[in-house]
Amino acid sequence: MSMKPRTGNVAARRRASRGTAVVVGASLSGLMTSLALSRAGIDVTLLERATSFPRTGASLGGVTERLLTRITGRERSSKDITAPAADGQTWTAIHARLRAAVDDDPYITLRHNARVTDIDQDACRAWVTTTDARTFEADIVIGADGHRSTVRRAVAPGHPDATFAGYVLWLGLADESALAGRHRWPSNVDILYRGDDCLIGYPLPSPAGSFTPGSRQIGFAWYDASRNSLLREEGCVVDGVVHHTLAAQDVPDATLRELAVEAGDLWPQPWRGVIADCLERRAVIGTPIAEYVPERLVNKRLALVGDAAHVPTPMTGSGFSMSLDDAEAIAEAVAAGVGGRPMEQALQDYERARLNSVRRSVQSGQQFSRSFAGQPV
Repeated sequence: MSMKPRTGNVAARRRASRGTAVVVGASLSGLMTSLALSRAGIDVTLLERATSFPRTGASLGGVTERLLTRITGRERSSKDITAPAADGQTWTAIHARLRAAVDDDPYITLRHNARVTDIDQDACRAWVTTTDARTFEADIVIGADGHRSTVRRAVAPGHPDATFAGYVLWLGLADESALAGRHRWPSNVDILYRGDDCLIGYPLPSPAGSFTPGSRQIGFAWYDASRNSLLREEGCVVDGVVHHTLAAQDVPDATLRELAVEAGDLWPQPWRGVIADCLERRAVIGTPIAEYVPERLVNKRLALVGDAAHVPTPMTGSGFSMSLDDAEAIAEAVAAGVGGRPMEQALQDYERARLNSVRRSVQSGQQFSRSFAGQPV
């Protein structure tokens, strides 16, 4: 494995490597897992099929500056924070913080354009193969590749797919300074129900970290169970399995017009104005909600974390914390296992620590999904 130059505090505290891992997927769970493994003495090759991640309206509650400092081991510069932030962050901001910490860690090698097609293992090692015929091998392979996980198919071949929960989440994000009119914005999450729809609105810090009124970002998540046929027509959902998000440029014009009319009828100000602004800019994406209750997290030297391991509805608000718990638990298990115990046993310890808990979390969210989507609870 090629190493980056030793820089910063990481090199000062470093000891000899006690193992190697390939982590598939550089979204939030993959970044957190890589950082946790590196601190545990594991050298990590992190593979990501994409070159960049789009800015979205997704928000994660409970992700404080203190928590991000603990995860990354890096404090944010005070010059970047002009006012106290709310108890939440945009997905994009969190990803940027984690990615910066990964880039600064000389014991994590991140490779882009690495789309994994095959996963295998033997008694001594595990490896993945990418579309360009490269092979990456290590002591263990960890799938952090989301709800459409490729690694999951090798870990749980009899239960490989997350299933469609029966509704779409429309997400948008606007700059407060661009919104017309004077509104009294809530200081925290605002949850509204109108008929069969649900809207969650939230003010968020600016990209620079400011939560000063007028400089913030305003996001929304609109739960909608009435457009499942659109998701199937666009190939987002096929045979009950979520394949992809409906990107902003792919939302039909007719759907944008329908949403604008419905927003005017359903939602009060200021949220009506936020939605209108996002629709006018075509800055709305439609995310079909998937759910996955795992039967296992480990297969010998292969393991799953984050949405590859378990997929709860966003309504639970637990996705980030579950992924963080996975990252810390797998790092702890592997660190304890490298002193002579086989890696397979270490990963079994991880599964015992996490499986029942994550199953309960996903199942609790399914109660909401079945009720919201009009299915028997």
